[in-house]
Amino acid sequence: MARSEEAQAFFHAVYSAVQEIPRGKVTSYGHIAKLVGTPQRPRQVGVCLKHLPIDPSARFNHENVPWQRVINAKGVISPRSQPEGSRSQAAALEAEGVVVTRGALGELMVDFAEYGWFPRILPSEEGDEMESVDSEEGESDEE
Repeated sequence: MARSEEAQAFFHAVYSAVQEIPRGKVTSYGHIAKLVGTPQRPRQVGVCLKHLPIDPSARFNHENVPWQRVINAKGVISPRSQPEGSRSQAAALEAEGVVVTRGALGELMVDFAEYGWFPRILPSEEGDEMESVDSEEGESDEE
């Protein structure tokens, strides 16, 4: 099924944001939603990652979008319909040096205090914000 232009733009924004998560760090679905300007849509971030193409010729795919670095807001690797899905995500994170532990109920967890990545804005947008601040300061100097 073809995606609408709005959905396509959202998928693109999510995949681009996830590409900025540094190796060895994790963030939450909700934080990615916030960074792309839709804080009310963390579940849709999960949907985007669920539908990330495996085909390496696709612009965004499992090889260039580090999907494993996005977990739920409690620091838990979200369970999937197939149990090996969360285990493969844990293994991918461990390969990056992230320590994955088991919670009291057997859930796979990551310590946000040690491995969390929660910037206020995306690193790729930092220059844009500085230019905006400079413009505002320039306007106030002229008054």
